Amino acid sequence: MVESAAPGDLEQVRTFVNTWWLPNDTRVPADRLAELAADPAAWRAELPAIPLPAPGAGRAGVAGPGGSAELVALREALRASLGVERPVALEEWLERYPLRATFSGEPEAPAVELRPERDGPAGRLLALVAQAVWAGRWARLKACPDCGWVFYDHSRNGARRWCAMAPGGPGGRGCGSIAKVRAYRHRKRDIDTATGTDTGTGTDSGTGTDTGIGTGTSARPGSDVTE
Repeated sequence: MVESAAPGDLEQVRTFVNTWWLPNDTRVPADRLAELAADPAAWRAELPAIPLPAPGAGRAGVAGPGGSAELVALREALRASLGVERPVALEEWLERYPLRATFSGEPEAPAVELRPERDGPAGRLLALVAQAVWAGRWARLKACPDCGWVFYDHSRNGARRWCAMAPGGPGGRGCGSIAKVRAYRHRKRDIDTATGTDTGTGTDSGTGTDTGIGTGTSARPGSDVTE
């Protein structure tokens, strides 16, 4: 089993973007961001380094800084920038929430820390992202190409692709194994079509539908086993 948690406070960015997921049993998108924002105790437990959202942010569609609409938009922007070394698409967010550098004298803290000039959940999340980019860690935060579950790639060569290769419990979804089976069946079907042979390979059961979601969604696989 391979660890998928991100180092340091970057794990809280991973937690934030994974508030959107595809449950294994239904494969119907679910979003717990509003519920989490409406529960201060749960927010502090899961995102201790991120300030509480604006009052009422748990209500869907609340606009303005720290509101649910802004947090959803930020989550989508962060997901679209996963896996790249220089997430230039986030520049417009940094214009909205400028950061400033501070020196830290704490031995356990980075020598230079980035903090938002206007504090709040969005600004603090962006500061953590910028810190990860500066440290060369952001590109290792990736989303499974099948289910979209976000994980941190701890592999030596940074080549991990899937959330999991094998399901790790009831309802677990091993996207890597499923993709390999699907690819094999497609190749076999093409060969059968070319040769006029019907081997009765059947359908790709257990794979769900082709959502075409790419990196814009997330799921809770049963385990975090890498390929």
